[in-house]
Amino acid sequence: MTDRQDTAVRPTLSERISAKLSRAADEHRASASAVRAPATAQPSGRRPARRARLRLTRIDPWSVMKTAFLLAVAFAIVTVVSVFIVWSVLAAAGVWDSINQTVQDVVGGQDAAGFDVQNYVGISRVMGFTILVSAVDVVLITAIATLGAFLYNMAAALLGGIEMTLAEDDHR
Repeated sequence: MTDRQDTAVRPTLSERISAKLSRAADEHRASASAVRAPATAQPSGRRPARRARLRLTRIDPWSVMKTAFLLAVAFAIVTVVSVFIVWSVLAAAGVWDSINQTVQDVVGGQDAAGFDVQNYVGISRVMGFTILVSAVDVVLITAIATLGAFLYNMAAALLGGIEMTLAEDDHR
C-alpha cells in the first residue's frame, strides 16, 4: 500500500455560484459578439431561415405586473358576464320557480308558502358575490405573477436562465 493521501477539496457554495455565474456571463458575451456568416444563396433563390440561440436571463417585473393586471381584469369581466348569462338562462328556463315548487311540495303547508329561492340566490346577491371574488382574483393574480417574475429573476441569476432557439419566419 502506498502512503498517498487523496483528498479532493470541494469548492465552497459561494465559489461554485461565482464560477457558474462567470461561465454564464462568458457564454452570454461570446454569443452576443459572435458574427454570423452570411447565408449562402440556394439554387431556388430562397435563403435558409436564420436561427438565433438566446437565453432569457431577466423578466421585467413592472411589465409582468401591468400585463397580469390587464389579463386579470379581462378575466374578471368575462367571469361577471358569464355568471350573469348563466343566471339569466336559469331564470328564463324556470329553474327558480321549479325549485320553489319542489320545496313547497317537500316541506308542505304554510311554512313553505313564503319560501323563495331568489331571496338566497337572487341576481343582486350572485352578482355582488361574483364581483367581490373577481376583484380579489385581480389582486391575487397580479401579485402572484409579479412575485413569479421576481423569483424567476433570482433563479436565472443563479442558474443562467432559460435557453431557447428562435428561427426567422420565412412567410412574408
